[in-house]
Amino acid sequence: MLILNKKASDCSESEVTDQSIYLNRRQFMKTTAGVALGVGAIGQVSAALQEGNPLSPSSSLVSSFQNIVETSYGKGDKVSPFNVATSYNNFYEFGYGKSDPKDRSSSLKTAPWTISVEGEAERTGVFDLDDIINESVLEERIYRLRCVEAWSMVIPWVGVSLASVLKRFQPTSKAKYVYFETLYDPKQMPGQLGGGLDWPYREGLRIDEAMNPLAFLAVGMYGSILPNQNGAPVRLVLPWKYGFKSIKSIVKIRFVETMPETTWSMLAPSEYGFYANVNPSVDHPRWSQQQERRLPGGVLFPNVIETKMFNGYEEEVASLYAGMDLKRFY
Repeated sequence: MLILNKKASDCSESEVTDQSIYLNRRQFMKTTAGVALGVGAIGQVSAALQEGNPLSPSSSLVSSFQNIVETSYGKGDKVSPFNVATSYNNFYEFGYGKSDPKDRSSSLKTAPWTISVEGEAERTGVFDLDDIINESVLEERIYRLRCVEAWSMVIPWVGVSLASVLKRFQPTSKAKYVYFETLYDPKQMPGQLGGGLDWPYREGLRIDEAMNPLAFLAVGMYGSILPNQNGAPVRLVLPWKYGFKSIKSIVKIRFVETMPETTWSMLAPSEYGFYANVNPSVDHPRWSQQQERRLPGGVLFPNVIETKMFNGYEEEVASLYAGMDLKRFY
């Protein structure tokens, strides 16, 4: 088993709490996968574990979950409960309420799923998600997720390094940025029928950000297939940035020479910048970013903690922004 070296951003032992629910869930998955029932049965168990959320993952993607490499990312952190992480979501393609994604995403068909790769790269075209993911061994990484709305969770994601995927497409020297786009299909995503955002959802990174070892392409969480409401079948996870940068249900990747337009920076550029790095010294125009509510938490005990620069991943990513005024390039 490969265990990656512990990072400075990994939480201290003082933050450790009981993770028995999550660990028992993982053990159940491993035990079930070891029974000679075939891939179809494994897929049924995986779907059943999503607490009533009907999924349609491909059989080859499901089978790859039998051998997940555990890493040291986030070891010792207190993992948020599965039911919280899958029922309190921002995924406006299904509505603006926190429970809308869970309540309205069952119509999303996640297989077959293809991703169009375009732009400044030697290898472009339309690729099946299974082919992209199955070239790498799945890893589990426990990352902190910090929303710009000043709440946070800790989630064990399953996926592959974003850099390892992007390098396969051989970006040219002209590729200075990477653009991502979410599926646009109002029949499956009823939130896209409404106004407010200019659909489809768009995001982007500088190429060096996308190649940073922390950047992750997730296809699962909590040891199983990614639920629809959390961005199935594939999403970005960028733990040093606010959550809206971690685009969901990706169907397009484009290597470009100039900074791409992104959904929230187009809608409200004074509130949501292109970089969106977690920064407690730069407040949102309507609220402070110095603290966050670590979920779960209640009215009497909201579980408020201090926000860390780059969400606690400063050692790994600060060099990306050396010399930049992060109050200007927020």
